[in-house]
Amino acid sequence: MVRRTRFEAIGRYTPERVRTTDELVAALAVPGVTSLGLVTGIENRRVCDAHPDRYESSFELAERAIADCLRHSGYAAAELDIIISASITRTRGNGIHCGAPPFALMLRNAIGATRARCLDVSNACAGMITGVLVLDRMIKAGIVRNGIVVSGEQLSPAAETAVREIGTRSDPQFSALTLGDAGVAMLVDDRGDDDDEIRYVELMTLAEGAELCLGMPSNRSDGIALYTDNRAMQTDAHYRQGLDRLATVLASAGPDAPAETFDFCIYHQFSGPVIEYLHDLVGPRFGEPAPTALNVLRDYGNTGSTSHFLVLHEHLRQQRIPKGSKILMFAQASGIVSGGLAATISRLEA
Repeated sequence: MVRRTRFEAIGRYTPERVRTTDELVAALAVPGVTSLGLVTGIENRRVCDAHPDRYESSFELAERAIADCLRHSGYAAAELDIIISASITRTRGNGIHCGAPPFALMLRNAIGATRARCLDVSNACAGMITGVLVLDRMIKAGIVRNGIVVSGEQLSPAAETAVREIGTRSDPQFSALTLGDAGVAMLVDDRGDDDDEIRYVELMTLAEGAELCLGMPSNRSDGIALYTDNRAMQTDAHYRQGLDRLATVLASAGPDAPAETFDFCIYHQFSGPVIEYLHDLVGPRFGEPAPTALNVLRDYGNTGSTSHFLVLHEHLRQQRIPKGSKILMFAQASGIVSGGLAATISRLEA
């Protein structure tokens, strides 16, 4: 029997502190940069508390997101079969970046999920979708019955580095000014049905663009930096290849299957104008009219691998997604990674 997977619960944690785009622009050494909000569509982003007594790192963001997820779940931590961590940033303190032990192992120990396996995945801003893909395949292969995919993204330090170091309007760190912080956790299990099911999840990497967006230690200071060649990365060819790949996956049921229709679509939250452009491509590729696009870009900015699921959580919280809705997530990430995830959602609550 083929196991059917579903999203059983969702949880999130976003820091209380808000930093506005106007504040970032005012701190830049480059004069005359006043249109960042118009160009990106971002007015605010949440940033972690940096006070020594209340310091919020990637670990705290992920741990609190898991706690929120389990509050809405029918599973306890001790019943989890696996924890998959998908964070780009893996901080456990001010300036402390952890490559080992695995983040998933530290999270497992922190929440008391004593029987859970642990796995870290790293796939830039497509990390959580990648984690869902891996967990979906593990459940369908009979290796596990359930698990949590979690990411805690403390990306704001890269924005702070950009504020300090940007010297010209063509500086490759400008994209870092879109970044914000968030933690999101998704619980996936093997109890999917017609009303709740992860229908498809597929990704593709165009490795020719692997060096177009790099997160790494700054080449000028001891900060973390993000260097992006936006013009080369955001090309029509890259977007169309991703959409074509996803359309091929969705058509895999065969030529006689009815055309798939969706109620909502969710894009990576990195640029308002680019999201609008992508949405214009979706209509002709997936049938008119295009599904309603859901966004949180204005208030939360680009939260890396958590962005798609932060959008989902926020609109569930605001009760804007009716039960039985079909959701299509489009992945766009450094790598260059494209593809997406399709799911029917009825029981998720936030």
